[in-house]
Amino acid sequence: MNTSPNVNRQILQHTIRFCITLLSLYAFSQPLSAQAPAPYAKAVETLSALIDHEVKDKALPAVSIALVDDQRVVWSKGFGFRDAAGKIPADANTVYRVGSVSKLFTDVAVMQLVEKGKLDLDSPVSHYLPDFKPVLKPEYKPITLRMLMSHRSGLIREPPVGNYFDPTEPGLAKTVASMNGIPVVFPPGEREKYSNAGVGVVGYVLQVTQKEQYEKYVKRVVLDPLGMNASSFLPTDAVKKNLADAVMWTYFGREFPAPTFELGTSPAGCMYSTVLDLAKFQSALFAGGKGVLKPETIQKMFTPQYAPAGAKRGFGIGFAVGETDGHRQIGHNGAIYGFATNFAALPDDKLGVVVVCSRDVANAVMNRIAEYGLKLMLATKAGKPLPKIETSEPLPAEQAKALAGKYRDGEFFIDLSESAGRLSFTTGRGGYQLQLRKAGPDLIVDDVQGFGTKLIREGDKLKGPTRTFTKVLPVTAPPPEPPANWKGLIGEYGWDHNTLYIYERNGRLHALIEWTEIDPLAEESENVFAFPTDRGMYQGEKLVFTRDATGRATKVVAASVTFLRRKIDGENGETFRVKATKPIADLRRAALAATPPKEMGTFKTPDLVDLATVPGLHFDIRYATDNNFMSTPFYTTAKAYFQRPAAEALKQVLAKLKPRGLGLVIYDSYRPWYVTKMFWDGTQEKYHNFVADPSKGSRHNRGCAVDLGLCDLATGKPVPVVSGYDEFSDRAYPDYPGGTSRQRWYRDLLRRTMEEEGFTVYEAEWWHFDFRDWKHYPILNRTFEDLAAGKR
Repeated sequence: MNTSPNVNRQILQHTIRFCITLLSLYAFSQPLSAQAPAPYAKAVETLSALIDHEVKDKALPAVSIALVDDQRVVWSKGFGFRDAAGKIPADANTVYRVGSVSKLFTDVAVMQLVEKGKLDLDSPVSHYLPDFKPVLKPEYKPITLRMLMSHRSGLIREPPVGNYFDPTEPGLAKTVASMNGIPVVFPPGEREKYSNAGVGVVGYVLQVTQKEQYEKYVKRVVLDPLGMNASSFLPTDAVKKNLADAVMWTYFGREFPAPTFELGTSPAGCMYSTVLDLAKFQSALFAGGKGVLKPETIQKMFTPQYAPAGAKRGFGIGFAVGETDGHRQIGHNGAIYGFATNFAALPDDKLGVVVVCSRDVANAVMNRIAEYGLKLMLATKAGKPLPKIETSEPLPAEQAKALAGKYRDGEFFIDLSESAGRLSFTTGRGGYQLQLRKAGPDLIVDDVQGFGTKLIREGDKLKGPTRTFTKVLPVTAPPPEPPANWKGLIGEYGWDHNTLYIYERNGRLHALIEWTEIDPLAEESENVFAFPTDRGMYQGEKLVFTRDATGRATKVVAASVTFLRRKIDGENGETFRVKATKPIADLRRAALAATPPKEMGTFKTPDLVDLATVPGLHFDIRYATDNNFMSTPFYTTAKAYFQRPAAEALKQVLAKLKPRGLGLVIYDSYRPWYVTKMFWDGTQEKYHNFVADPSKGSRHNRGCAVDLGLCDLATGKPVPVVSGYDEFSDRAYPDYPGGTSRQRWYRDLLRRTMEEEGFTVYEAEWWHFDFRDWKHYPILNRTFEDLAAGKR
């Protein structure tokens, strides 16, 4: 079809105007991202530098942030990548699970009904939920919505069903019903006890009284009016499309993808959102609740409850209330599998920060970023110099080793432990294991779980904020065995995604719960222990063990949650076994026909020594028998060969162990490459961190790795440590915290002695040590028969 020039020109003009209109609409509807307007440009530059540093230093996969000044998002940006493959950059539209920030939206929905006179904060919650019947003593006050929303109900932290550990997604009704018949931990109204179960009850009140599914109701009356279109309490397709992949981590080094199931306590922690949507909520708060609540209601929510008049800190209705540099601060943290959030605002200054990341319990980092962001914004608005950020640097490895040990101040003590050059500390009161780094001449906590506490070094003393600890002489003898009654309780309980560890430390039974919280337990009877009453997530709650006829625990009800004992092959001294993915004959045939990877560079000439020539060594060459993880012989000869310098270093290790009556038992050393390929091809992918990738070769293939353990010098019997040899479980990790003090003492003695002679332990196996020169030797595929015949 022919078109005149004038028509073409008109079409072009209309197209240009349309594009300009779209761009204008986009500019006014979207916050600025990479570039912040004056006067915040310098503040943003400074804050970005901190976030860049923390992303790299703390291995944060994705971080998103928004800065809010009243009704404007003055800056928003993403750092890192939202996908596990590292291909999709995170941005301000990345969706995260925001954990307990969810509670604020539940509470806003309740306060809307309070404004309308449909709910009463101080009426017994049983008026709305007649079937909700936790056990209350006659003298106790009835539980109210105000108590539930300010964490003063005295209820358990987690419900028996639908709790943080429960992957069955039972729904809100079954979750709340599971609390019936459970006694409150503390008298309602008397003391603060954080309770996800309690806020679950609050959400259920909404569902029952409004006759609408909680998640749909809150979206309709809170999220939609605020324009939070990217947010939901349900994992919709739209939410999942932009959801960040999140990471879990452990103290002993294992990391894995975060689980994605929905909690039964959805009102307490199941919201999905973006920093831009949460910024809209902050702007609404700064506008006196515009669109959702009245200004006077917002102020009530910002007021500490059950506190003296004028109190500046505590829980308001939903909001945590505090101060930053004398300015009133409100907000909430959020933590749910793999995600950490900080929602922080200065309501009187109308300034706010929303920051969230995709690494589990990295709340200390999010808090630090949020607090610094607020201080930068305050300084900018006041025309004052921007505050400087405090930094730290890793300790030199030798300094970390020298500082390791126990430090005591009377009955109080701290343990400093070194691993792979990192120095960590835990206290006798439990809490968390935190990394210490260098801040000038002193030590500072700088970790995903904490920042800022300093320890000043004064000779053999460490001076903390309130106490001075003196280093005590190292214990040269192994700790005693724990009481016989505890042995049947020590072990792992629960799920793969969230395991409860019961172990002995410093003469007390401990629990490691939710991967990071360490709690010393008080023994009340043979099978009943108590969490601390004055601290921790589960303060005041109990652990009740059930044993079988042998005295071995089969389960523990910890804080009203049932954890079944985990079955771990090898836990009772038997050899760990796996079922080969293919017939062994097929694996062997394919491995012998394959070729090792080619390497570039110049290597040392191999000089493999038969370790049988080293006096004092004992041998248990499992791969020459069927007593190994694949239940088949891989070697035709029970031999162990090692590069000569590494063998000489082993002699020095033996010399240091001999005065203790200890020797070494060798399980394996040089391993032909074809055997490595059989291991890899024959095991399931979930076990591949315990076997080497043949495409890269193994340090065993280079004759520079050895598998060994301690043994009694007189009898040759192995000294028990936390796990057995070749046990493919968490217990194999060199920093695994479980077991007993005695087992860990022997494991650590072996590691320390080997490291002194130039060996490094493999991150997933306490028995595997690599000699320092391993990179200088080639990958070898010689059989033991070739070596015995002197073939090169």
